[in-house]
Amino acid sequence: MKAIAVYPGKPGSVHLREMPPPKLEEIPAGRGVLVKVLRVGVDGTDREILAAEYGAAPAGCDFLVLGHESLGRVEAAGENVREFAPGDYVVASVRRAGAGFYDRIGSQDMTTDDVYYEHGISQVHGFLTEYYVEDATLLVKIPDALAGVGVLLEPLSVAEKGLHQAYEIQRRLKVWRPKRAAVMGAGSIGLLATLLLRLRGFEVVTFARSLKPTLNSELAEAIGAHYESLRARPMAEAAREFGPFDYIFEASSSAKVAFESALALAKNGVLVLTSVTGAGGTHEIPADRINLEFVLGNKVMVGIANAHREDWEMGVRDMAHAEAQYPGWLGRLLTHPVRGLENYQELFARLANPQGAIKIYCQIAD
Repeated sequence: MKAIAVYPGKPGSVHLREMPPPKLEEIPAGRGVLVKVLRVGVDGTDREILAAEYGAAPAGCDFLVLGHESLGRVEAAGENVREFAPGDYVVASVRRAGAGFYDRIGSQDMTTDDVYYEHGISQVHGFLTEYYVEDATLLVKIPDALAGVGVLLEPLSVAEKGLHQAYEIQRRLKVWRPKRAAVMGAGSIGLLATLLLRLRGFEVVTFARSLKPTLNSELAEAIGAHYESLRARPMAEAAREFGPFDYIFEASSSAKVAFESALALAKNGVLVLTSVTGAGGTHEIPADRINLEFVLGNKVMVGIANAHREDWEMGVRDMAHAEAQYPGWLGRLLTHPVRGLENYQELFARLANPQGAIKIYCQIAD
């Protein structure tokens, strides 16, 4: 079968290769599920792996199959699988368990291991291929009615985890009734975070670099959010008008923006960081002011990576809610399909120059 892979650590090494098809027997105890891959989304993570900024091949391999945002259909299931049947639509969660304590209790998204296992990113092949086999425990069922937008579940799960973690943290307050939220970034994950917050009744300001009008700004405003361009005016000025914010979800891919947003956080507020930025950058920030306001205001800044299973499952429920409340909105995020694994060069050329794109994806099968 065909697959799109890279040689980790070698920039620009993306290539199409042949691989043996997977077998149910690869998963022990009769818990394997064979999945035919239909769609795979690509994002900044794939672009950074292609640039050799990170990424690790599975043990015994010198290549890594890319792709962590998937949608597939069950072809066959092991004898001890009761959750899935042939024809079911599924999305595979990204992170596999390692050896650490949190991994052993099903919370591999909170692993303390230095080596972690993520499909298409680190130590485990990804989904830019024709078929894969996975343990049934690591799959999430997608209702037939949501199959058209199911490939968005992975980025939505990160937004779900951000808000879930914020509420878990705020148990310290006994009562937390957030009303105003800011989302830093209007890419696919930023827009999905905006959607999630609007579904919960937040007043939302979505910040991005681009000046209006864009499809991104139109989509944010279509669900009742306010869109602000950081080119039009600095965040501090906009925050004086719309903030301070009880909750900030940072998905701008900019450490500078992340720390600037800290100054717009309300007392008892939570700032969630999701951007993976390079380790070599430096920025001048008002560190004393940030420290003072966080201490005196009981504020929280927390980083998150990946998502827990319950976040994925909540994402499915929120997708259904979104389709009812904002019909067709999710589908408008799927802006740039590329058909066929053999057109991988077109796929990654589009990712390298994503002007006007929100979600670029490979349509592998119908």
